[in-house]
Amino acid sequence: MIEIKDLWYQYTKEDQALRGIDLTINDGEWLAILGHNGSGKSTLSKLLVGLLEADKGTIKYDDILLNAENLNKIRQKVGILFQNPDNQFVGVNVKYDVAFGLENRNMPRDVMHELVEKWTKEVGMFDYLEREPNTLSGGQKQRVAIAGILALNCDVIILDEATSMLDPEGVKDITNLIVNLRDNYKKTIITITHDLDIAKLADRIVVLKDGQIIGQGKPEDVFKQREMLQSSNLDMPFKMRIYNEVENDEVLSKNKKLGEVLWQYHLEK
Repeated sequence: MIEIKDLWYQYTKEDQALRGIDLTINDGEWLAILGHNGSGKSTLSKLLVGLLEADKGTIKYDDILLNAENLNKIRQKVGILFQNPDNQFVGVNVKYDVAFGLENRNMPRDVMHELVEKWTKEVGMFDYLEREPNTLSGGQKQRVAIAGILALNCDVIILDEATSMLDPEGVKDITNLIVNLRDNYKKTIITITHDLDIAKLADRIVVLKDGQIIGQGKPEDVFKQREMLQSSNLDMPFKMRIYNEVENDEVLSKNKKLGEVLWQYHLEK
């Protein structure tokens, strides 16, 4: 379990990124953190892995306080995937990239080979072990990065806008992989995103705006709060954008119930 209590962070006096965040993330849960640019969601992800230090408040992993003393211990539990696939590929090919973290932990060579094989197969990249990064698509690079996190046996995987630079096929691949990791490996997944199409598959959604939580709950409950979602300037799915275009249509304006049904239908899983 991850417990966040009264978390504050500011970059400058004028830029208050987070304002008193209280949040509990359960083991094996897929939590989607939604928010527009500047809402504080990426700042939160960096605080969760110790890349930033909070001005006030605490983060605990299974009652272990995230601080300088415990940072290395906690980083063995948590892996993070960032937006740009090119910025996190560190090996000369797929095999060495997945093995990079294992080598840093002085893993025995035979165990390393077993883990590289196991997790590249799981993410569908085993046939690409000798491929260099410049020959891979963005989605394939992200899958390699996920394999590296899984090989390290991390309990928590944070994806910070990890699909925002991918084509639709890459987004689909990563989304299916997230579902598999939650359902079959009981990993705790935290997706930082502004994409409702991805968030609607999660177990729970938290909506951030101006550094504060303005809504949370199961996707079907959050999606009922149409005005909140629209005020957050989120990336609306295509079907929802169509709804917004026809919202003032004479039929819908005379039948508000029909409009609400259509709205919820567009956001069903």
